[in-house]
Amino acid sequence: MSELKFIFTGTPGAGKTTAIAAISDIPPVITDTRTTDDLADTKDATTVAMDFGEFTLDSGETIRLYGTPGQKRFDFMWKILTQGGLGLIILVDNTRPDPLRDLDIYLDNFAEFIEETGAVIGVTRMDLDDRTSLDHYYDHLYGKNIHLPLFETDVRKKDDVLILLDSLMTCLEYS
Repeated sequence: MSELKFIFTGTPGAGKTTAIAAISDIPPVITDTRTTDDLADTKDATTVAMDFGEFTLDSGETIRLYGTPGQKRFDFMWKILTQGGLGLIILVDNTRPDPLRDLDIYLDNFAEFIEETGAVIGVTRMDLDDRTSLDHYYDHLYGKNIHLPLFETDVRKKDDVLILLDSLMTCLEYS
């Protein structure tokens, strides 16, 4: 059986670790360490290598879930973690100063992987900041001629994270 491997990526604080923990059937492996850079003002710890969890489908197949570090300085891990991956879940923290620019960072850096596989986008923390609406995201993607599923997502809720995963799997099935 081939490995079913999906990757979560996105800005620091977008909820990659939380999303994996929300759906993992095993206690997730988390490589957080104390934040020492400019992120220290917003979060105490950040992922430096990866997060890892597993989710078992009703068919019995196991999906391996990998979370990338959010910071660009760890982009070497992005390339390692996408090897053998079937698709990408991009999480964007809507409370950041320019979430559309943040989204572009991941769309640009993962463009080849997205083209070869597929992706979905989950916008997190919309309940805390509504300056950028889902319509803004759709317009932004449309302007870049990118057509990806987009969802408002609360990564603490298992059902919200499963919608992202199910949507990604559906896209892959029909591509």
